[in-house]
Amino acid sequence: MRHQRYQLTVEGELSERAGRAFDGMTVTREHGNTVLTGAVRDQAELQGLLQRVSNLGLTLLGANATDNTDAR
Repeated sequence: MRHQRYQLTVEGELSERAGRAFDGMTVTREHGNTVLTGAVRDQAELQGLLQRVSNLGLTLLGANATDNTDAR
């Protein structure tokens, strides 16, 4: 199954606990913000990630498709 790789950037530096809400994503902190990177199966999974950002009260700064990958 082919996955699309995404980077979601949220405002602020997420705590370890908040970062665990995005299981399967790599969490990095850059310039005072947090970048979540990982493979997304389909549009439904992407919408779920975006909804989680909203549910946690985070400010989404960007959502970018980066490249394709075959494995998660």
